[in-house]
Amino acid sequence: MKILTCGKGGCGKSSVTALLAIELEKRGYEVIVVDNDESNFGLHIQLGMELPKDFALHFGGKRMVAEKLLKSKEGGRFSVFNDGIRASDISEDYMSKKGRLNLIAIGKIRDFGEGCACPFNALSADFLRMLELNKGEFALVDTDAGVEHFGRGVEAGCDLILMVIDPSQESIRLAEKVNKISEGAGKPLYYVLNKTDDETAEFLLDSVDQSKVVSVIPEDKRVFRNCLVGEALNFELKGIIELADFLERKTNRER
Repeated sequence: MKILTCGKGGCGKSSVTALLAIELEKRGYEVIVVDNDESNFGLHIQLGMELPKDFALHFGGKRMVAEKLLKSKEGGRFSVFNDGIRASDISEDYMSKKGRLNLIAIGKIRDFGEGCACPFNALSADFLRMLELNKGEFALVDTDAGVEHFGRGVEAGCDLILMVIDPSQESIRLAEKVNKISEGAGKPLYYVLNKTDDETAEFLLDSVDQSKVVSVIPEDKRVFRNCLVGEALNFELKGIIELADFLERKTNRER
């Protein structure tokens, strides 16, 4: 199953992705984490892994990715891949591994004036469409903040969308927009309420469609502390366990 995580900046997308990946790996699954946030250099630290080379460099870099995609579109394909791709096909230069955890970083903005991240999103969309999973594999996609990735079609290759909502009006309002966009994309959307206490969890549940809420994650000082000092989020959280249980049930029903 390919799962994309989205939300506003600072809501905890990367932390939820890392915690979920670690939990699923503990349960015996092969997990492919796709870092699709061009401005976040912390996901690999939360996973306790090395940051691999930008996957875009495999195709010559951002500019060459754009040129190759445009050339393929002229040929009626719009893909830099000749066939479907599996995690085992990716060189270790572009994929970090730790146990059954695999991390691929599509591309990062590194230099002043290098241009927008559009080619990275286009490559990510292409990669997710062409990625073939084996039985017992999950792909978790951590996106950039906001909704630009929807405009670039990154979600097209995913099976479901998780939106992380923190206790803020910005998150609540964004949930309404993401719900409409997801319906237009034909992708099921579920909410993960993050950084909550009893009061904020109750308010959020009253403010969004409760039928879409699949996990409520309490605010946890361990997450803040590990992200501050740069240590992996290698511990259990009740809300993450609930989320992993939900995804397991979804996967088993679809087999």
